[in-house]
Amino acid sequence: MALSVELVSPEGIKYAGEAQPVVCRTVGGGDIAFQAGHIPFIGELSVWQVEVISVDGTRDVFAVHRGFVQVARDMVTVLSDVSEAKVDIDVARAEAARTAARDALAGDPADLVAQAALARAELRLRVAGAAVGAAHH
Repeated sequence: MALSVELVSPEGIKYAGEAQPVVCRTVGGGDIAFQAGHIPFIGELSVWQVEVISVDGTRDVFAVHRGFVQVARDMVTVLSDVSEAKVDIDVARAEAARTAARDALAGDPADLVAQAALARAELRLRVAGAAVGAAHH
């Protein structure tokens, strides 16, 4: 049995289909995989990837910049301000954003805006399959 899955952002539905399982990362809860029959769940998403693995084994990966995931009656809904499929990511732009964020952090390691920008850029590069280099913690 498969899950019905929707990834929704302000631009529209980024993904709609069936999957088994769906893997995402929640704030304070770590990675979680949803399969058919999962108990109802609502969680806040981290800036991380969401993996949708179809019943034939195809894996779609999306960069999700926070949001929420809800599971109810074998339906997984991901709501996010920004979600990007691998094919939609502009690698050169993400690399430039990563460089700018690293430069800002070199001047002020406590810069929360730069920290968030770095996390988003590294996520985009990870999902796009580009080398991310040393992770920032």
